[in-house]
Amino acid sequence: MSSIKKSLSLLLVLVMSLGTFLVGCSGNEEATTNEESNKSKDGGSEEVVELDFWTFWGSETRRPIIEKIIEDFNNSQDKIHVKHTYLPWGDIWTKELAAVAAGNPPDVIINDINTVRQRADKKQNESLGKFFEQDTSIKDQYYPELWNAVVHDGEPYAVPFNTDTRLLFWNKDIFKEVGLDPDQPPKTWDELQEFAKKIDQKAGKRYTRIGFLPRHKIGPDIWTLNATGHGNWDYENAKPIINEPKAEEALQWVYDYEQQYGDDVINAFKAEFGQDQADPFISGKLGMVVTTPTDAFTKIRDFGNGMDFGVAPMPEMEPGNGHTVWGEGFVAEVPFGAKNPEASWEFIKYLTGPEAQEYWAVQNFDNVANIEGSENAANSSEFDEDSKRVFDAAITNMEHTILTPFPLEAPDLNNLVNPEFEKALLGEQTPKEALEAAQKAVEKLAESSK
Repeated sequence: MSSIKKSLSLLLVLVMSLGTFLVGCSGNEEATTNEESNKSKDGGSEEVVELDFWTFWGSETRRPIIEKIIEDFNNSQDKIHVKHTYLPWGDIWTKELAAVAAGNPPDVIINDINTVRQRADKKQNESLGKFFEQDTSIKDQYYPELWNAVVHDGEPYAVPFNTDTRLLFWNKDIFKEVGLDPDQPPKTWDELQEFAKKIDQKAGKRYTRIGFLPRHKIGPDIWTLNATGHGNWDYENAKPIINEPKAEEALQWVYDYEQQYGDDVINAFKAEFGQDQADPFISGKLGMVVTTPTDAFTKIRDFGNGMDFGVAPMPEMEPGNGHTVWGEGFVAEVPFGAKNPEASWEFIKYLTGPEAQEYWAVQNFDNVANIEGSENAANSSEFDEDSKRVFDAAITNMEHTILTPFPLEAPDLNNLVNPEFEKALLGEQTPKEALEAAQKAVEKLAESSK
């Protein structure tokens, strides 16, 4: 899961351990009080509760969207007024922990779904259990895999906001060019490799086009996850489940696949990759790619010049093995010590409700956590046929998508596993040796946390 967000999750785990230190630094933070109030819109004597909502959405694309949702909420009632505070990606969670430690946190914040339990365990976010007791059906609004990630000791500590999945995209024109059926994607890894070889194109000794690269947009851990049907941790029994035969086969397959080209060829080919029009899939340098729908489709839409493309689940290891892929996402939560949890809850309900979720999904072309909002977006009149086709595929693929929240017993799990996988793919050790080393390292870490 070699995405920026996963690196963020690792960073968050480290940052949370600095909470005590941050108390001394909190005097310099630009925290804004959430206790300001004013008169209600109708001129009555009832005070309006002011909420400070922190996000990292400051781009020209996303900031207007989240601020429109906030504006709609503010206009929908006259008891609560939400203001948006934008903080850069690299600063927001450090500043939040300092504010929590100092006793002046924001009222609501967007945070990483994979570390909700860590924050709950460290008392850095508020339990929302008492609010859900008033309506136990609310949890059914969200995809189960997302809901499970926000529960700690039987209580929810956040509400899922958005998510993602991984799908196979292929260039139909290239399929036609090499004699492949443009409407029939590869369904297994063997077919994927077979199709890719037909797509490969060389000019002399240099590759000008490659059918597929296993580690472009996804990491080796997604291949092992696809093979085994699970991540590296057994949450029910609190133990690592890394060293498995199918995981070994997966690493070996990725290694063998890349060796048919060699590291020098792959590295030279990847050196030509760029963004937007220069993205290798968009520019026709790659015939197939496994990535998130948001990443692939927005580039196809904006820079693909009418590309004829297909979309399908990630191929399975072998027939009947399953199309399991990895997902992640963000949540809305109330930081520990927030002064107006009831009002914060009212805003979070709106933010993660069907109407706001549909708007976010359509405007961002982004998978959202609310099932009704997601389904409404798929049928939106603002989507053209290609948009609907991809969005519907993304929704359907949620049944194959699992999350891998950082376990409390081994929060640094990925820091131990990924280097071993990398050594295997560099040929410095066998896949079996890599899995054995990773299993032992995580077992040792989990034992030390008891």
